[in-house]
Amino acid sequence: MDKNLDQIISENIRAEIESSGKTKTEIAHAIGVSKPTVSQYLSGKIQPSLSTLSKLCTFLGCSADDILNIK
Repeated sequence: MDKNLDQIISENIRAEIESSGKTKTEIAHAIGVSKPTVSQYLSGKIQPSLSTLSKLCTFLGCSADDILNIK
């Protein structure tokens, strides 16, 4: 079964967060969301808005292309 885009984005966010060594609390504070919201991004229940994704990428030092699986 192929993964849908939401699953891919969630997995990519998880990978970037894990490689950053940052905690959910640090990330939530830096991007202006709650810790449970970060958890929902990781589980794929919700996706960040474009402005939040931009903040997340800036904080983690990654590209939105990497998160969005744009080749």
